[in-house]
Amino acid sequence: MAAGSVKTPRVNPALETLMLAFAPDTGVSLPVPARTLFLGAEPHPVMQAWPEVTGWQPLKPLADAWQTAGFARVDDPPTGTWPVVVVLPGKSRDETLAWFSLARDRLQPGGRIVVALSNTAGAGRFEKELSKATGGVTSLQKHKCRAFHAVDDGAWNEEVFQEWRALGDRHAIPGTHCVTQAGIFSSEHIDPGSQLLADHLPANLRGLVADLGAGWGFLSDAVLRRCPKIQQLDLFEADARALACARHNLAGHDRDITCHWHDVTTGLSATYDAIVMNPPFHTGQATAVDLGRAFLKTAATSLKRGGRLFLVANRQLPYEAVLETSGFAWRKIAEDPTYKLLFADKR
Repeated sequence: MAAGSVKTPRVNPALETLMLAFAPDTGVSLPVPARTLFLGAEPHPVMQAWPEVTGWQPLKPLADAWQTAGFARVDDPPTGTWPVVVVLPGKSRDETLAWFSLARDRLQPGGRIVVALSNTAGAGRFEKELSKATGGVTSLQKHKCRAFHAVDDGAWNEEVFQEWRALGDRHAIPGTHCVTQAGIFSSEHIDPGSQLLADHLPANLRGLVADLGAGWGFLSDAVLRRCPKIQQLDLFEADARALACARHNLAGHDRDITCHWHDVTTGLSATYDAIVMNPPFHTGQATAVDLGRAFLKTAATSLKRGGRLFLVANRQLPYEAVLETSGFAWRKIAEDPTYKLLFADKR
């Protein structure tokens, strides 16, 4: 049973559209389910009245928001089946289709899958994909998004779902020993910014080191290979799927390694001798610039005096001013047409 109040400054428009599928005056008016599994769960006030909702959300800030709102949460996709499975996918094509197959696997016979996506995320295309597998869907449009649903009538095309299921499997990054998964950052190749930073890292890092926004562990692996005097490495990553890949990718190192499913912007509990990071960003979006600034501020408070910061960022992102105001002495080590490397010492 959900309890408490939802405290979220802005509801995802796709989630708003999803809730309209259960509203009585939209022409769709699905019945409120007795039990619901929500893949990609985000809280909405309407769901406070639903009898039982279980949410899975791999992104830590959204998972925390879901739990804070009082809803039941699981950290891994649960076993069992539900009469209704709601899906709010991410932006990756393979991730979305894999989540369709996951929803199918968790659906009771005769149950219903309900999906919502923004038009810019390909809602129309994915509606056609689900229709191809199920034989037809019912759809509504609002807020520049689509919500669509299908009922299992025993005639779904299971071969299509099997193809989609394989898209969610881990796969190897060419030329490396590492694996990744659809939907996580740089899931098909080594990020060129991270590669640039790895190529310029000094070999004398030692003591306690952190990788903020560690992804599937490429930078951490590079640091451990280059710096034999590191005593402990802590990885902090908000995407649980990426962190699981990082654990696998770093398993061969005989070093003290700890992986934290964590929202870096909330701060860290330990202090470090050095921090490496490739902060998350999206070109041209102010909110993403603020996210990178928040990473820098966390680094500033989490480094020991004299601690060292190694940062890669897109060239246009204005991080130098944050380094100045956060008490760093910084220098630009290298840049290419896309990225810049900023190395800094905490005064």
